[in-house]
Amino acid sequence: MNYFYDYFYDEAKRDSFLLFIWEISRSCHSYFDTLALVGALYTASRAVILLRDCCSLVRVYFLPRMIPSKKLTQRYGDWAVIYDASEPVAQAYAEELARHGVSIIFVTQDHTAVRDTAESLSQSYGVETLVILADFSLDKAASKPIKEAMRGKDIGFLVNCLDESLNSSQSLIEMPEQSLLDLVNKNIAATTLMTRLVLPGMVARSRGAVINISSGAVCRPLPGRVTLIASTGYLDQFSRALHFEYSSKGIFIQSLIPFQIASSRRQPSSSLSSREGWFVPKPEVYARHAVSTLGVSNRTTGYWPHTLQHGLMRCIPEWIWVLSSRMLIRSS
Repeated sequence: MNYFYDYFYDEAKRDSFLLFIWEISRSCHSYFDTLALVGALYTASRAVILLRDCCSLVRVYFLPRMIPSKKLTQRYGDWAVIYDASEPVAQAYAEELARHGVSIIFVTQDHTAVRDTAESLSQSYGVETLVILADFSLDKAASKPIKEAMRGKDIGFLVNCLDESLNSSQSLIEMPEQSLLDLVNKNIAATTLMTRLVLPGMVARSRGAVINISSGAVCRPLPGRVTLIASTGYLDQFSRALHFEYSSKGIFIQSLIPFQIASSRRQPSSSLSSREGWFVPKPEVYARHAVSTLGVSNRTTGYWPHTLQHGLMRCIPEWIWVLSSRMLIRSS
């Protein structure tokens, strides 16, 4: 390398232009070193972040399944309240809790979609089940049967599930006003009220878990899904605020933001991507993974392949995401 510099310098003496280039390269040498140092630091920081994310993945999804822990009934309570129990994900989550010996109170507006599930859980796992009809359009009247059902019971879990009908692709101005009010009432007001009904007993016992299942749509905006993203954003921020306020009182608050689940329309997708697979689990598979994260992570997708998807989506700048979405809409 020194031979090269000496040769170049000797040649530069014979040519003023080469001498000029030589002086510029000497003055820029320190800047090149600085840029190299910045690049090395950036690469090291990204490597540390990747290592941290890998450790977090193992801590949240794999260690809890390998290390034995106390029974869920001992950690949180004997009963679970499942709101909007007609949703496939909510029913699968209820079945997973029942498999751990937790009795279930189903809260729904349509008992026909839940009655068979309740009977099946009682016969398969030997737990008690109740089905409560609640129409929250009746305001306070809807809470009376729920309070009666919870009276005297050790309520350890509340599971709120977002309504899948929000996934229908529809512009906000195309939605009827009454339908919009019903969606807000069912997914935001009712969820908040259910949490308000269950929390006092949990605080008195200094234990319990509130799980809000929404959608991975909270990560990035999607065309024609304004109500879905808004409702998901509310549930996600509602969960984080509750965790900040009640975690010190022994209450575990969790926000679950899953992506596509088989036999579920929770995340819009094509027919090809909605097939069962590694990234599109059955509701039962998703529920088994999600329940294992209780007490470990207060905000997660609940399923580790979905967490990989979430990490990839975070790497895409929002302006690129929006631009590509618009291009797909125009091409379709």
